[in-house]
Amino acid sequence: MAKKSKKQQQSGGTPATVALTAAGVPFTVHSYDHDPSRPSYGEEAAEAMGVSPDRVFKTLVADVDGTLTVAVVPVAGQLDLKALASAAGGKRAAMADPALAERTTGYVRGGISPLGQRKKLPTVLDASADRHETICVSAGRRGLEVELAPADLAKLTSATLAPIGRE
Repeated sequence: MAKKSKKQQQSGGTPATVALTAAGVPFTVHSYDHDPSRPSYGEEAAEAMGVSPDRVFKTLVADVDGTLTVAVVPVAGQLDLKALASAAGGKRAAMADPALAERTTGYVRGGISPLGQRKKLPTVLDASADRHETICVSAGRRGLEVELAPADLAKLTSATLAPIGRE
């Protein structure tokens, strides 16, 4: 069952938590105080929650042959753009312009969630997610994560599972 703070209950949550609730998917919300001086949002989240960095996944937006595509990979590694292009059925991938990613998803950088985006984008989830019972992804705001089963994330985002991360 979802655990929400009093403030989230009053505000209705983020688009990500609203989408999870509407879908009836079990999830847990984790919040922490975000430190703006930290260079890596994902590593900060893993440390703050006391969760292994291979279970905390970051959401990146890339341009695959002119199509914005979401890549969800462990914060402990990096996105392999060639592998993403291949998994998405394209030839070439590059990181998307951050401002375009923010406008398209409705989230700010460091808080982009694969769930509840303004415009649903093709999504590729790193295959390593299947090694875990649950993983954490952004809940749509810096300092807020949701923990859920990888299969539920894949189903809700219509994600393709593929080895797109590298260490």
